[in-house]
Amino acid sequence: MISVEEARARILASIVPVGIEIVPLSLASGRVLAEDIRARLTNPPQDVSAMDGYAVRANDPDPRRVIGATAAGHPFTGRIGPGEAVRLFTGSVLPNGADAVVIQEDVARDDDLITVRELAQPGQHIRRKGRDFNEGDVMVAANTRLTPRHIGLIAASNHAWVPVRRMPVVAILATGDEIILPGDPLAPGCIVSSNSHALAALVRACGGQPLLLPIARDTLAAIAEAADSARHADLLITSGGASVGEHDLVARALASRGMVLDFWKIAMRPGKPLMHGKLGEMPMLGLPGNPVASYLCAVLFAKPALERMLGLHGAPPKRVAARVVSDLPENDRRADHLRCKLITADDGQLEAHLHGMQDSSMLRALADADAVILRAPFAPALPAGAAVEVIRLDDLGL
Repeated sequence: MISVEEARARILASIVPVGIEIVPLSLASGRVLAEDIRARLTNPPQDVSAMDGYAVRANDPDPRRVIGATAAGHPFTGRIGPGEAVRLFTGSVLPNGADAVVIQEDVARDDDLITVRELAQPGQHIRRKGRDFNEGDVMVAANTRLTPRHIGLIAASNHAWVPVRRMPVVAILATGDEIILPGDPLAPGCIVSSNSHALAALVRACGGQPLLLPIARDTLAAIAEAADSARHADLLITSGGASVGEHDLVARALASRGMVLDFWKIAMRPGKPLMHGKLGEMPMLGLPGNPVASYLCAVLFAKPALERMLGLHGAPPKRVAARVVSDLPENDRRADHLRCKLITADDGQLEAHLHGMQDSSMLRALADADAVILRAPFAPALPAGAAVEVIRLDDLGL
């Protein structure tokens, strides 16, 4: 068996970024930018007022005569001379000749004459041309996942369309004679397929496009034919059939279609029977059938793989510190991932409350968990109150 870290590195080494498409800015949030976005203009394009008030020459004596008014989008066309002022509003272009803005609260006005109550300073309340950015500046760098804040910046830099990585198509294949779809009649000995839907939701959350394939029954031919329908996907994820029983047929079925197996089995619990290979140019991940093992393997391996396809680094999930509230036994040779609930204690520290049901078939425990406690192979026993590392599933949005 290989380690979790080696498995992830070997999976990522098989991944290449997907192609580029141009999308309207209104649909670009959450997508990954494929090329640098540079400003097509300077912002502000001219010196503008930061406040409602009056444009003045700072060193002129009072009173000053108001010779006009200007608002955003309606620049004053004249020029301010000695002892003159122009009424303006936030965002108005600073009139020629002015070098300061006094806010309206600091001005006493009598007809067309104003008196400034506080001495004006040159440059006061003025947003200078290019203060935010200049034409040609890189606004957002390539390989950035776009947030609403980025969308606003790109719009301000005068782009209506943006180049992004296309959404990787991920074919998801569940296998097993016992599997039925949600809502179908439940025959004796059957279980409802949850893995496909959980994996599809994870793929969408990571920026991919899931392709749910029909359930493949436990025959070599059925699994091989299902894999044939995924040939145009960017990634194939199978669920089930990856262990070593008589009905675990995925490896043999895909080998009949030319899959080159990279590894099979890793030192992880839950998730030991993880499989990785390539069908031609398409990477393949074979996940365990037990739902908790399937999901955690997807978090640790499928998520970074999808990020790498989108041009991102594909880093492992971030770890944070917590303290465990119950004793932990010595670990064996597999890295353990223990479902837990996180609570912030009175001293501000995170406390990890171990879930009582750690069986890899227990979906409710997984759904209730905020995080998983990481236990390295051969980790020594720990007493309650000891420091542990956790992966926060809630922070991942997963």
